[in-house]
Amino acid sequence: MYMYTFGWCNGIQEAERLGRLGFDYIECALVALNLEDEADFAVKLPMYLNSPLPVQAFSIFFPGDLKVVGPEADEERIRRYVHKAASALNKIGAKTAVLGSGKARHFPEGWERNRAEQQLLQLLARIGDEFEGTGVTLAIEPLNRKESNIINTVSEAVMLAKQVNLPTIRVLADFYHMDEEQDPITTLIENKDWLQHIHLADTGRLSPGTGQYPYAQFAAALKASGYAGMISAECTVHDPEKEFAASLAFMREKFM
Repeated sequence: MYMYTFGWCNGIQEAERLGRLGFDYIECALVALNLEDEADFAVKLPMYLNSPLPVQAFSIFFPGDLKVVGPEADEERIRRYVHKAASALNKIGAKTAVLGSGKARHFPEGWERNRAEQQLLQLLARIGDEFEGTGVTLAIEPLNRKESNIINTVSEAVMLAKQVNLPTIRVLADFYHMDEEQDPITTLIENKDWLQHIHLADTGRLSPGTGQYPYAQFAAALKASGYAGMISAECTVHDPEKEFAASLAFMREKFM
């Protein structure tokens, strides 16, 4: 009996294979739904509604050209997009939506960090309100500094979530970004009340079990945190059939 359910971040076309190999769910990119194009979204939605494996999580929340901080932030476009996202996620039955979106949240030179934080707090409050009653929780994803110049550690993400203070806003811990930023594994325990979702990779951002990441330590801290929920692999894959199966066996073994 596992405390956790295991999924993989991939396109909807991989749902059948992941299900056959024993995964519990698939995590897809929200941008793949093309929410801003009504006709294309209508064509794509049935694939997610009728997926052979539940689409319980979505990442890549905003398209890169939809800036949510800085002078280019288009409040009306953001409002429309978030509203459509909440509706789509609810229809599909997703439990978690991940807000990484490094390009969308990267604030430009000359823009004060404090102003960027205020914009993010407004955005999180908007998403939190839209998600109320949908069954979906937003997980703020800390990204390493090569991908985003704001929210780089789990504690920073929790600081924002605490300020918004809505039950629909929580935080994700990503082993790859934590390793890149040298974010201590103990942060999982320190921020245990705020964890909504977990992303995994291994050395070189490759499949779990192929590198030298300290998985025993990570798994022990996650268990000590009391987290019981979804764990998704998010990484580069060279040989899907082989790596999916091997990584699932590895994750199940490590996180028993």
